[in-house]
Amino acid sequence: MNIFEALRQSHDRQRELLEQLVATSGDTPERKALFQEIQVELAAHERAEERHFYRPIMLDDNGVEPSRHGIAEHHEIDEILELLQETEFSSPAWLVHAKALQHKVLHHLEEEERKFFQMAGKILSQQEKQQLSTKYLHDYQDALTQ
Repeated sequence: MNIFEALRQSHDRQRELLEQLVATSGDTPERKALFQEIQVELAAHERAEERHFYRPIMLDDNGVEPSRHGIAEHHEIDEILELLQETEFSSPAWLVHAKALQHKVLHHLEEEERKFFQMAGKILSQQEKQQLSTKYLHDYQDALTQ
């Protein structure tokens, strides 16, 4: 498995969880559980991706700006998660924020997969793609269990 395949697995999981999350209503155990799950998933993914994908890409001049952009979007996602934490699960505003989260995450994933992956594919060697995948998956799994 290479780094792109590893990242896509998490991306697909994020899409699935967000679709389920915005389909919930009210202050229910299901909504709370899904929100907790997406928080853990996003935090684990962001941590591992920034360490084992963005950082190596930033070593190349062509990778600096796209990496900074991706990290900035992670911060924006984190801010929406904070809004959701501060909002009552039963509030209509909660669903508005959840949909904003879904929109932001989907935009970020699409941009990564359609633009950033192609650029990174030119920067990284085949060996680096394999090695980064192993490091990413280890860090990602470690973060999921913390």
